[in-house]
Amino acid sequence: MLVKRHSVQFSAWLGAWINTSQHAGRGPDWNNRLVTRQSAREGALASVATVRDDPDGRLALMRSQYQVPPDVDRGYLPYRQAASAFMRWQLRRGLLNPIDSATPGSPWWRAINERLLCDVGEARALAFGHPGPPGSHSVAAWLEFIRRPSAARWYRAHNMSVVGGYLEHEQLAAREGRIERFFINLVLARVLYAHAMVAAPRLALAWLAPTGRLLGDPRLGMTGMFLSLSRVLPDRYPLGDDIAPYARLEHGLGHLLDIGVITPRVEGLYAWSAGELDAPGLRQLLSGQTPCYAWPAIDQQPWNSAPSRLARLSRKLLPVTPSPR
Repeated sequence: MLVKRHSVQFSAWLGAWINTSQHAGRGPDWNNRLVTRQSAREGALASVATVRDDPDGRLALMRSQYQVPPDVDRGYLPYRQAASAFMRWQLRRGLLNPIDSATPGSPWWRAINERLLCDVGEARALAFGHPGPPGSHSVAAWLEFIRRPSAARWYRAHNMSVVGGYLEHEQLAAREGRIERFFINLVLARVLYAHAMVAAPRLALAWLAPTGRLLGDPRLGMTGMFLSLSRVLPDRYPLGDDIAPYARLEHGLGHLLDIGVITPRVEGLYAWSAGELDAPGLRQLLSGQTPCYAWPAIDQQPWNSAPSRLARLSRKLLPVTPSPR
């Protein structure tokens, strides 16, 4: 009965929003060809274009995408916590700065961020009144999250957009410095792992699988810790090519996570993610246990860090299990 009541409220609000929008000059107007001619994707692209060279505007746009009227809110706002934390880290480093500014941003990071903003924007438009089908699998995943929000659906949609951006913009990534490319691969492995904690906890945590949904919940603060590199990377861009100083700083939670937990199961993680995200190209971004996105597979040294005592212990306590679920 609760689900039915919310569905009725949602439909009633949607109809009222459409009627109001027609008179207020906002949103879809089925009788206005100038409005209906613009697809949901075109509308999303136009919104992103207005903030393309405004990093704070990008953050504000992302945060607004999770806001809906209270009577149809199905609990979206808490999900933006992880996205906000990671995007603020990007802003602090200047990654999203305009390319022609005194301190230019990263073309690659800007492109990945735009892919996320556009996918969510398109799905939001489709969910709240715009006609037409989703233009991509990632938008369809966001639409599914909007209709039935859950941690697993949020990760699937988020990671489909992220992986889609990675595969689409590898040439941009290849122009980044060695340090940046190293951490770009590290971020990918971590975000895939965070998803697995919720959707494939046995793969991620072995016998600790029952804790996975709590530890990986994007509505809580732990996910931000997994994805944050703020304790390792300084708030500047670019960084150059000498990875060693940053690798030494990784000893701690990051080292325990990357070397002790993710590396032993990274092959299974990428294989599971490729299927779960409908992204077969993801399998090509790993060579053995070496991430190789815009990275030569023969350059294994940064990925073969000697495990600390805690990392060795975690490998013993959390052995890789054959079942991904």
